[in-house]
Amino acid sequence: MDHLEPLHFVPAAESAEVDNILEVRDLNVTFRASGGPVRAVRDVSFTLRRGENLALVGETSSGKSVTCLGLLGLTPPAPYCTISGSARLAARDGKTYELVGTPERVMRQVRGGAASVIFQEPMTSLNPVHTVGAQICESLHLHLGMKGRAATERAAELLNQVGISDPRRRLANYPHELSGGMRQRVMIAMAIACEPSLLIADEPTTALDVTIQAQILELLQKLQSDNGMAMIYITHNLGTVAEIADRVMVMYAGRIVETTDVVSLFAQPRHPYSRGLIQSVPRLHSNRARKTPLFAIPGNVPDPTSHPPGCTFGPRCSHFEPGRCDVAVPDLEGVGPGHLVRCVRWPEIQGAV
Repeated sequence: MDHLEPLHFVPAAESAEVDNILEVRDLNVTFRASGGPVRAVRDVSFTLRRGENLALVGETSSGKSVTCLGLLGLTPPAPYCTISGSARLAARDGKTYELVGTPERVMRQVRGGAASVIFQEPMTSLNPVHTVGAQICESLHLHLGMKGRAATERAAELLNQVGISDPRRRLANYPHELSGGMRQRVMIAMAIACEPSLLIADEPTTALDVTIQAQILELLQKLQSDNGMAMIYITHNLGTVAEIADRVMVMYAGRIVETTDVVSLFAQPRHPYSRGLIQSVPRLHSNRARKTPLFAIPGNVPDPTSHPPGCTFGPRCSHFEPGRCDVAVPDLEGVGPGHLVRCVRWPEIQGAV
């Protein structure tokens, strides 16, 4: 295949500030279903700075992965899925690209080039009938025009960079010949091959044991520091959030309910859902934890086709107040520098967890 053509881009006059890699405004992702439209992501807005690590946390079905899939156009095509809003990505070439509404032909050039994804399960993401070397070289060829020996040399360098020993021999391996940790390292090598400005890691350590998890997290931090990438780290594991994130965005039922820096979230979470997530983390060295059952948030995430009126977390919230919490969806309100929360009763929810 020939080297891909240059991308269309937003003129510099309309570009985001230099330090902002990604600017998302009012992102909505809606799926068509037999029971009616399913709004999986609702009015999501955020910015991501150069070199910053933003953790996106929440329960299953909160909209974390769909948010990022929508940004990169990896959802089903219209009319099965519609995406609205704006998402502008600043690439290393100094240009800013609008991701929402961009034709698929152009998005194929963005994905793997200016933005890359590390998926949750590498065994289902890597092609089982091609060697890992061929798959890495394909990305190098499509986005950088590298061929032959040059592409092979670069692929070996990438495997060495992600900590795979004897990288030249490993280029000839098929995915099933590698361990889970090595397959995830291959996925990371493919993701950083073209030096993207944005890396999305979608629960990259979920299928790995705790020792390999720690190695992968350390590797991601090192690569981010070395390459200056911005990263969105999707997870439900608050332990890894505390270790790797700079800023945290908590999602519930498709909406952002709280966003702040990682220290403030753990020290003084303002939204009842954030407090519930943190209280659900086992505390192995706590006397109280050994004597009482592990805390669990009551109830379930609401049906996306029929959200309750007002605050969607209301039916599960111990601070719910009829006539106040069920009137309208709360706005994201500033409660401190860089700290936003979607709760009408946040002033009354004080204290560390």
